[in-house]
Amino acid sequence: MLSQQRPYDPGTHDTDAAPVQPLPRRQEQVLQATVRHYVDTTEPVGSKTLVQRFGLEASPATIRSAMGALEQRGLLTQPHTSAGRVPSPLGYRHYVDCLLPAPGAAAIQLQRELMGLSLQWAAFDDLLLHLARRLADLTGLLSLITRPQRPSPALQALRLVPSGDRLLVFLVDGGASATSLNLRLPHGSTHTLPALERWVSEQLAEGPINWQSLPPQLQSCGDLLRQGLLSHQQADTSQQASAVSLGLGGLLGQPEFQRSASLRPLLQLVESEPQRVLEPARATPLGGVWIGAEHPDTALHACAVVQASYAAAGGSAGQVALIGPMRMAYATARAAVQAVASTLERLLS
Repeated sequence: MLSQQRPYDPGTHDTDAAPVQPLPRRQEQVLQATVRHYVDTTEPVGSKTLVQRFGLEASPATIRSAMGALEQRGLLTQPHTSAGRVPSPLGYRHYVDCLLPAPGAAAIQLQRELMGLSLQWAAFDDLLLHLARRLADLTGLLSLITRPQRPSPALQALRLVPSGDRLLVFLVDGGASATSLNLRLPHGSTHTLPALERWVSEQLAEGPINWQSLPPQLQSCGDLLRQGLLSHQQADTSQQASAVSLGLGGLLGQPEFQRSASLRPLLQLVESEPQRVLEPARATPLGGVWIGAEHPDTALHACAVVQASYAAAGGSAGQVALIGPMRMAYATARAAVQAVASTLERLLS
């Protein structure tokens, strides 16, 4: 029979999210059983199978009625006519938020194992590789751990200095450090630089620069400056972006990723821009879990991402995540990433 224990605490939710609508007890049991069956077998399931496998105390007709109600709510879907049902992304969301069981023995064993780790046994990169490998081996999913990074200081001021056909841009950030850009100055635009510098200073005094309000007479140099600042920011971000990723073999074994076309965008994203997967500045996912199209990046709309943050000394922070199909063991995945994040925070604080 299905476990009657209290669901595992789903963690802190985004306060702007719509409240979860409670389900009748029978529908909760059916949704929980359907998710568990599909995670285990990858096969749609019917009411008779649910009764037999999970010992539900109801007739197949009663369970069939509950499955129909869940389908009307958008929590279950029927892949083909006369086929059984499978969870929808919304169904997985309700399961994660309200019906997640306590983590199993494997996740608890990982937590105990990590309690004995220290930074003395290996270099930091070796530690990250070990943790990423343990996550991937435990779950069969793709693990991703970013190295701790300091938040990028905000731009506080800049100076524009023409030099022949070049424009020198001196940048001062929140840490009082200065960097510079060397841009090609548009012909005949030197006279607009003092006004552009005043406009940018006024913008920075109020917050981030609103380039949409750039006066038309400053457009030529303003567009050049905007592109220069954007390139500088992207270069700085890519320099900092550094992550350890393991578990591709396990991901290739998942039925959802048998076709290379379905996996290619995900792998390209993880390899080239891991921060787009785990960008701390993005809205926090509900309970640490992105499901399908909840993730801002389309490369992950066929996936689920379970993540947790860790803090390190000096105000830096990193991310731990597991990436896989929406059909995953969420309780184990979330307990595992939280255990690794807690371990890194303990070792690095």
